[in-house]
Amino acid sequence: MTDLVLALDFGGTKIAAALVDPTGAVVRSSRVPTPEDPWDAVVALISEVVGDTRVTGVGIGSAGPVDTVRGTVSPINVPAWQDFPLRSSVASLFPDVPVELAGDGVCMALGEHRRGAGRGSDFMVGLVVSTGVGGGLVLNGHPFGGRTGNAGHIGHVVVEADGAPCTCGGRGCAETVAGGPRMVAWARRAGWRAPEHADAAHLAAAALAGEEVPLAAFDRAGAAVGMAIAGAAALCDLDVAVIGGGVAQAGELLFEPVRRTLKAHAGLSYLADMEVRPAQLGGEAGLVGAAALVR
Repeated sequence: MTDLVLALDFGGTKIAAALVDPTGAVVRSSRVPTPEDPWDAVVALISEVVGDTRVTGVGIGSAGPVDTVRGTVSPINVPAWQDFPLRSSVASLFPDVPVELAGDGVCMALGEHRRGAGRGSDFMVGLVVSTGVGGGLVLNGHPFGGRTGNAGHIGHVVVEADGAPCTCGGRGCAETVAGGPRMVAWARRAGWRAPEHADAAHLAAAALAGEEVPLAAFDRAGAAVGMAIAGAAALCDLDVAVIGGGVAQAGELLFEPVRRTLKAHAGLSYLADMEVRPAQLGGEAGLVGAAALVR
């Protein structure tokens, strides 16, 4: 095998690595849970996946905030890695090849653009609706990270002016409404009786069974995501939004209110053909996008 790129996808709960070929296909991959101090786990995972293979580049997608100018990452859920020099640390293992860094939302969007639901669009936003709401932009066919690499954080578009406090330090972000744990907490406050360990999957099952409060939780979450997409689309002249993540696995429970809200709030003529599509690549999207950073 030749011309393979090593892709890393670093997150607060898992670290994934893969060898990706020039077509964007994942040749070999592995993942491990994210420990408190992750560097040794990153090195071991790289060694497992790469072995004796010579790679032509390394692409890294990381939970953020990231700083692509300095090459550092400060994942909110990894206290040991604040301003951690991830790009230079990985580059020290591969001194003769290019090493690129981007936010994980950008990599997800780029992966779906290259091989998934975003094919055919040059102006798209990719969203991951899961524990939180992450996102990334592809503009004019290229990943767009903005000034520091953090553009596309659509989960922190404000959708409720007097809404709940967010982990980002703001209030009323889309993530405070559509993040899975926030949906479950809202449903409990609204009277949903569920086991103590219940999560967004349990909430989806209850909604599919016709329970009123879980249905309302998904309607509320979908409306928040739809409003955030409408704002991003108006600013960036987008034509496609691709949505993946655990909460999105609920299908039309989430997508129907997203589309309905987008229709109500995206009234400008150039947004008339805006499409919302379910993601196709699942957990591979970030790896495919990370590899594409160096193609």
